[in-house]
Amino acid sequence: MAKLNRTIGELEAEQSTSGRNHGEQIRLLRAQYLELLKNTYANLSAWETVQVARHPQRPLAMDYVNRIVKDYTELHGDRRFGDDRALRVGLGRISGKRVMVIAQHKGRDTKEKIECNFGCAHPEGYRKALRGMEMAEKFSLPVVSLIDTQGAYPGVGSEERGVAEAIALNLREMSRLKTPIVCVVVGEGGSGGALGVGVGDRVGMLEFAYYSVISPEGCAAILWKSGEKAAEAAEALKLTSKSLKSLDVIDDIVREPLGGAHRNPAEAAANLERHLTRTLSELRPLSTEKLLETRYNRWRRMGKVLKLDFQPVSRGR
Repeated sequence: MAKLNRTIGELEAEQSTSGRNHGEQIRLLRAQYLELLKNTYANLSAWETVQVARHPQRPLAMDYVNRIVKDYTELHGDRRFGDDRALRVGLGRISGKRVMVIAQHKGRDTKEKIECNFGCAHPEGYRKALRGMEMAEKFSLPVVSLIDTQGAYPGVGSEERGVAEAIALNLREMSRLKTPIVCVVVGEGGSGGALGVGVGDRVGMLEFAYYSVISPEGCAAILWKSGEKAAEAAEALKLTSKSLKSLDVIDDIVREPLGGAHRNPAEAAANLERHLTRTLSELRPLSTEKLLETRYNRWRRMGKVLKLDFQPVSRGR
């Protein structure tokens, strides 16, 4: 596929410099390329989906915020320790309606990635997010949470400042927040780091994002003591949007442009904006009592238990 794309580029470059007309050949090659691209992305394995979710050119959470949130004003700090740049919180408008936006941001270049700790938030990030959500509740603003993280940061300082308690507190408070919450996994949805801002009335995923209790590499390291089994672990984890929708873990799949969001960020942002606008319009009319009841029932019914035919493992003495 890459070779085909390169050939098209070479023909276009030659056409522009030499004046020779390769229009028909380029048209046929483009049709062939698009068909190949369509077939490839329609049959991605779970591990290949993880690679797409981690693509270096894939739009990050703040890329979506900058495209679809108007009059965005960021809030800083948790009023206890500091301002975690891995979790961004701010006020703005989506389709003209005021919202509170929570976005997990990984950073694009090396400097920004270090500043954002590669998207792995500390406890002060989750406390800042809760501060924003409580403000949203006070002023009757819906909350939009964009999830993209490998997981919360497990370092010594993070543990000393209570990252587990901060995530647990967010789970409790989001479950009873008296305002609509819409969550969307836009890239990686890893472990409690994602769940700490992921309890909502509606949970969606971009088509080629993934959402899992652990990364495939981490799962493989635990089960097989080797990261080489990551592809096998990815399949077992059922972490793709299709699998999670069928298991009732998520509510919606947000379609991506052909070939993934990194090939057309503008279209990906437009699809996300339409999803958020439609979902928020469905939730806004609900009374507080109905909203909390529906949210409670939604999380109580999450997931399905599958009856699998396991063969007993013989263990020698």
